[in-house]
Amino acid sequence: MKKLPAATLIAALLATPATAAAPTFDGTAPIAYMEDMNTGAVLFQRDADRRMPPASMAKMMTVYVAFTLIRQGKIKLDTMYTVSPDTWRKWHGTEAGSLMFLEVNSSVSVENLLKGIVTLSGNDACVVLAEGIAGTEQAFTSLMNQQAAKLGLSNSHFGTSNGWPDNGVTYVTARDLAKLAAATIRDYPDLYKKFYSLPSFTWGKQIGSGDAITQNNRDPLLGRVAGADGLKTGHTDEAKYGFTGSAEQNGRRLVMVVAGLETYNLRADESVKFMNWGFRAWTLEPLVKKGRRVGEADVQNGSVSRVGLVAPTDLGITVPSGTTPSKQAKIVYNGPIDPGANGIKAGDHIADLIVQTPDAGVQTLPLVAETDVAPAGFFRRIWLGFWSLFGM
Repeated sequence: MKKLPAATLIAALLATPATAAAPTFDGTAPIAYMEDMNTGAVLFQRDADRRMPPASMAKMMTVYVAFTLIRQGKIKLDTMYTVSPDTWRKWHGTEAGSLMFLEVNSSVSVENLLKGIVTLSGNDACVVLAEGIAGTEQAFTSLMNQQAAKLGLSNSHFGTSNGWPDNGVTYVTARDLAKLAAATIRDYPDLYKKFYSLPSFTWGKQIGSGDAITQNNRDPLLGRVAGADGLKTGHTDEAKYGFTGSAEQNGRRLVMVVAGLETYNLRADESVKFMNWGFRAWTLEPLVKKGRRVGEADVQNGSVSRVGLVAPTDLGITVPSGTTPSKQAKIVYNGPIDPGANGIKAGDHIADLIVQTPDAGVQTLPLVAETDVAPAGFFRRIWLGFWSLFGM
């Protein structure tokens, strides 16, 4: 990565004196983490890298794998999978935890299984989906771990599709769960919106009366925090009560994790308190207006030797509310940038503006090409080759 000195940046990035200390959260969760997705700023962390059992929060990875396969066209929402007798026997009854109440030998669509996983936290739905996709749940967990590696979840491993206790084979960290949540929202926004904020879902019938079974979404933020739209709760005796959640207000999205709480109600209260704290205690400070040039990047084997770097949208950094903290900034890119055979298009993301503040750490903002850059033509390649002989 090439780094341009901070002196090349626009005047809006000049350091200013800090006026207040970073806010602190006084919650009781033994494990907690919050990040601003817009900037990458870490707003709070408490034991965020401790390995822990995820319980049903592991289902976020099952859903992420399914979303990936849907995007790739390998499965469809109307693809049907059958509930095998063996799976039904294992995943029904009071000892099987949260259930979608699937019937033996029934066929269920991927769409309904995903609703059963996200909204109802159905352990049975997870296993039926996993077996339908990969043949066995064990084979499916290999897909989960492959995706975890791609996403950089370096402190996570999955041994089940639903987070059922497995003697420590399955583990995550709060930081990794936040990464997974952010990747789901960023990579599959339409599917995220479709599945992660349903208030309830109806599936199955009650024994005896035959009445339909409707279960409410366990997300403690839905209906209690403005802009809340996901993601997943979890609970086992070992893991206790945990939650990974997200909300967006005025274009600003936060992702949070709490874990290790003792009761259902404490998880709900802590989650609401934590998310509200994130929006109130921190704010987005405008930094660069959309389209404004921030710097330049060197170009190799292109029609020009340098290309302007501009803000693709209005950019800002996360700061404590009511403060103007000091900041340092630099431009970082893989360079010199080579346009390759297809060239660079105006608007392509080719660099990042890295801003460091004492309160929120490193914040990463995208920069894009100001203009098109074509590959070097025949005569320019000769010219560049000539000058390279002299080390110029």
